[in-house]
Amino acid sequence: MTDTTTSSFAKSKSRTAAKKPIQSGVIRVAAIQMASGPNVAANLAEAERLIAGAAKQGAKLVALPEYFAIMGLKDTDKVAAKESEGKGPIQKFMSNIAKKHKIWLIGGSIPLTCDNPDKVRNSCLVYDDKGKQVARYDKIHLFGLDLGAEHYQEENTIEPGNEIVILDTPFGRIGLSICYDLRFPELYRTMRDVDIIFVPSAFTATTGKAHFETLIRARAIENLAYVVAPAQGGYHLSGRETHGDTMIVDPWGVVLDRLPRGSGIVMAGINPDYQASLRSSLPALKHRTLDCSRLKIKSAT
Repeated sequence: MTDTTTSSFAKSKSRTAAKKPIQSGVIRVAAIQMASGPNVAANLAEAERLIAGAAKQGAKLVALPEYFAIMGLKDTDKVAAKESEGKGPIQKFMSNIAKKHKIWLIGGSIPLTCDNPDKVRNSCLVYDDKGKQVARYDKIHLFGLDLGAEHYQEENTIEPGNEIVILDTPFGRIGLSICYDLRFPELYRTMRDVDIIFVPSAFTATTGKAHFETLIRARAIENLAYVVAPAQGGYHLSGRETHGDTMIVDPWGVVLDRLPRGSGIVMAGINPDYQASLRSSLPALKHRTLDCSRLKIKSAT
């Protein structure tokens, strides 16, 4: 594992999680949409049903939404449900289900312990088809909103991460992010030429309706990457409403499949040859000349 500082705001962690070459041909990928509640066991049962359905349809890479295991009645409920890395029923579930269905699993996000006992890390864990955890990304950007009757301050219960995580897999080079990260394009630029970007999300109905599709498609276009965005979508027992609209978008910005609301499976084929042809025809990633972390800003008066 190699850590190199490539940005002024976070370290970049690169992990080679598979030695075999990238699979040729179209790869079936699934994004799971849920409307999770406060009962962890019930949420895991629903996730298991949906993952099994995706695997039955031929998915080799499956992604869960943010907070798939718990959307509590109050923000502190996720703190009470936190697990230490490598221990706990949520992580055991993800490992077992990946091994059972012989899939790679992008585990949305779950609450993991941190130094502050009153907070958690909002963490996306990746498991290979043998059930081994091969990557962890802790959400860097914490959501805050004061808009009408809606008030959210993730910083009250979440400790931010400080590492950008990318990993090499049989499906290509994967970049990990979570929900609010989507609004910060410099995060994805720092990843450098990733093939697939994952954005497990729980966008609010208000912000999702206004911006979710636009942001997902923009990240795909500017990085010439596939973007897989599994989401929470529906009404939750807490009274919160999430936007949904789980989608998979290709490097040209085309929405390959989507699900507006409710629990379900979004499926699409990822084609490395098609992506390579686009990057050859429009080599925008090679035309980048600015390293924003090193630029000097000059104010003109």
